[in-house]
Amino acid sequence: MQHFFVTPSQVKGEKIYVEGMDVNHMKNVLRMRCGEELMVSDGNNLKYRCSVEGYEEEQAVLRILEEMDVDTELSSRIYLFQGLPKQDKMELIVQKAVELGVYRVIPVSTRRAVVRLDQKKAGKKAERWQQIARSAAKQAKRGYVPEVAFPMSYREALEAARELDVILIPYELAKDMKETKEIIERIRPGKSVGIFIGPEGGFEKEEVELALEYGAMPVTLGRRILRTETAGMAMLSVLMFHLEG
Repeated sequence: MQHFFVTPSQVKGEKIYVEGMDVNHMKNVLRMRCGEELMVSDGNNLKYRCSVEGYEEEQAVLRILEEMDVDTELSSRIYLFQGLPKQDKMELIVQKAVELGVYRVIPVSTRRAVVRLDQKKAGKKAERWQQIARSAAKQAKRGYVPEVAFPMSYREALEAARELDVILIPYELAKDMKETKEIIERIRPGKSVGIFIGPEGGFEKEEVELALEYGAMPVTLGRRILRTETAGMAMLSVLMFHLEG
C-alpha cells in the first residue's frame, strides 16, 4: 500500500487534502483512481488508512477510512551529527539513517572533511538530502519525515548537542567495550541522544577533546575500523536494538 505524508493542517474532518508534488505522483505516476486505498501519516504520531475520493485542481482529496497511532518510531529521539563525507556517501547515510529510525540528521564540517560547501552548494545539497529522507521515510513507513539540517560547523554542532540528554562519539582509541555497553544500557527510553561521526580519516584528537568538554562520551564500535558511512549505521543499529528490546 502506498504511503504519503501530510501536515496536521491538511487533515480536515473526515478528509485529507494532499498538495504539492505528491499530487502529480499519485495522479500521473501511480495513476491512482477513485476508491484505491493508501496510508497517510500526519507527522504528529497519527496515520490514516484512506481511499482516493478525487482530484480538485492542485489537490488530491482522500476520505479517511481508519485512524491509527503510529507504531514505527523509536522511544527516543536520535540525532546523527555526520561529518561531511566525500562524493555521494551522504545520500546513502541519510537514506539508511532514516530507515533505522533517526530523528534528525545534521551534516557537520570537520577538520578532516575533504568536502567544503559554500552557502549555495550547501542549500542544494540539503534540499537533495531532504528528498532522500522523504523517500526513505515512505519506504520504512515512518510516522514523519526526519529533517536533514543545513550543514553546520563542528562547534555549532556541539552547541546544538549540548541540549541533548546523551552525546556519544565513537572513537577508534576508545577500547573498553564493557564501558561502552554500560553507557548504552544507561540510555532509557525517552532520552534524546546525539551521535557524532567523523568523516573519512575520523576526528582529530583536539576535536574529540573538545567534544568531551561538551559532555560527549567516547564509545567503541569494536576492534575493526569502520568507514564513515558504516559507523553511524552501526551505532544507530545498536541503539535501535537497545531501545526497542
